[in-house]
Amino acid sequence: MPQLLKGKKGIISGALDANSIAWKVAQRCHEEGAQIVLTNAPIAMRMGEIKKLAEETGAEIIPADATSVDDLTNLFNKSQEIMGGKVDFLLHSIGMSVNIRKNIPYVESNYDYFMKGIDVSAMSLHKMLSTAMKLDAISEGGSVVALSYIAAQRTYPFYTDMADIKAMLESITRSFGYHYGKFRKVRVNTVSQSPTKTTAGTGIKGFEDFYNFADQTSPLGNASAEACADYCVTLFSDLTRMVTMQNLFHDGGYSTTGISAEVMSKFGN
Repeated sequence: MPQLLKGKKGIISGALDANSIAWKVAQRCHEEGAQIVLTNAPIAMRMGEIKKLAEETGAEIIPADATSVDDLTNLFNKSQEIMGGKVDFLLHSIGMSVNIRKNIPYVESNYDYFMKGIDVSAMSLHKMLSTAMKLDAISEGGSVVALSYIAAQRTYPFYTDMADIKAMLESITRSFGYHYGKFRKVRVNTVSQSPTKTTAGTGIKGFEDFYNFADQTSPLGNASAEACADYCVTLFSDLTRMVTMQNLFHDGGYSTTGISAEVMSKFGN
């Protein structure tokens, strides 16, 4: 079977440890023949195990604060030098809420923390795309994928300010997707993933209960990080070259299921 990404070059952000979706995406891109560069914030790199992933995938690591245009400029310039050409695909897997970390209720949000979350988790996508466009760093017909969650569109009280931040991320995807499509036929999409047992996800209060609820609601069950990586590979490939400005649910059918027999049975006599 031919490799879907053979000859392609990509940047993967946000791989913290082996539980990260970005980690699985990097592995799958490597398996499908892509050359990749790994990037993360310097503090996340100190906490994580990214060097192991770099060795496994033959990738270079370029530290970058995704809120810094200077860092992003360096990321795109160095990536092109290392890989010998323009970037064909980019994964934005960056999410952080200090309000959630500190268990601050949504209605009592600390606004400095809220703005930090917006800058790190949503505005960073705009900065990445704007920097890439100015440098003309993404090749014609390239693909950008950002990871989102259904709380951007439906109310999940435990997701607090991150729900609003993800809604902004999805809006930037649509808005910038139009402009980058016109400029270089670059595709920009979000993947709205099932609850996933990542280091970040499991840090959310009540995550385990909700994970089980979603798993029992979805006719196919929750989509794993590995399955999400497979989906991202298809979006980076040329097979999806006319898919852009979409929020694509990858959740085993959860987003369009009202209620399941399994959940109903919890309330039966």
